[in-house]
Amino acid sequence: MKRIAVIPGDGIGPEVTQQAVRVLERLQSTRDLELDFVHFDWGADKFLSDGISLPEGALEMLTSDFDAILAGAFGDPRVPSNQHAEDILLGMRRGLDLYINLRPVRLLNERLTPLANRKTDEIDFVVFRENTEGAYCGAGGFLKKGTSEEIALQEEVNTRRGVERIIVAAFEYAKRNKRARVTMADKSNVQRFGGDLWQRVFREVAAGYPEIETNHQFVDAMAMFMVLDPSQYDVIVSNNLFGDILTDLGAAIQGGLGLAASGNIHPGKVSLFEPVHGSAPPLAGKGIANPVGSILTSAMMLEYLGFPSESVEIEVAVRDAISANETTTDLGGNLTTEQAGSAVIARLKN
Repeated sequence: MKRIAVIPGDGIGPEVTQQAVRVLERLQSTRDLELDFVHFDWGADKFLSDGISLPEGALEMLTSDFDAILAGAFGDPRVPSNQHAEDILLGMRRGLDLYINLRPVRLLNERLTPLANRKTDEIDFVVFRENTEGAYCGAGGFLKKGTSEEIALQEEVNTRRGVERIIVAAFEYAKRNKRARVTMADKSNVQRFGGDLWQRVFREVAAGYPEIETNHQFVDAMAMFMVLDPSQYDVIVSNNLFGDILTDLGAAIQGGLGLAASGNIHPGKVSLFEPVHGSAPPLAGKGIANPVGSILTSAMMLEYLGFPSESVEIEVAVRDAISANETTTDLGGNLTTEQAGSAVIARLKN
């Protein structure tokens, strides 16, 4: 039995998460798939009513009692500071040491990409984004704040341990999945100190995987090449900031954020899986949000939990639904969120 903590969150989060859980429950009822879902109401409503974002002892409970976490989206205009979202998401990423942010970029249907004349096999890569340090570590401060001489310092932290383990994870993934090439993105021509560390560690780790081709691109060049020739990429590894930017560009060329799945992973430990489209408050409650990102996220979670065939089955069902144009309006269809979920479920084998 695999125990899954379900945290739907805010905005469209509950709507799309519900469809992902429906897909999993369908597989559970027709396959040898033992899943136990436990739902948590952590989000803006709880924060506004009780002042609680991530409850005391939550991380210990998640670590000891669960195998994975399936989250929706966080963010609510009633909390302008977004404190609850940061407490919950960053709290879990850092507190559970989820150092891998894994984002697949896969074109499911040729009509979805804004790039002309691209086949599905030309957009098929994954991005390993370092998830716990870099520019998002929160280090920095102000001098003379509020004055005409104000100075704001935002620092980036790169540790040997942090850099090495994300690069190793990228190479291990490439080896395990028979991917031919690992490309590192940085800006070491300007960010000389952190860039020097990334460059040295990348070369050292790559030496242990002679069967895998390696190359390096500056991140601004990679953003250009990702549009001009995405077929050159198999596995990309980068730091927290650049990985964040590149993965949103990747989502755009695969058809939009509504399709983008992600995992926040520490191999062998409880890990967090979430779509990346955000809570989209203007769409909440209207039944028009695209559930595909959440459904594909649940497929990633199944693979992590040791159910690879069921994971592939979900993706095939999603592809078939998109091919039949049984989608929400953002992908050109006319279905509601629930109907789009049902279209995927209908394509799962009995």
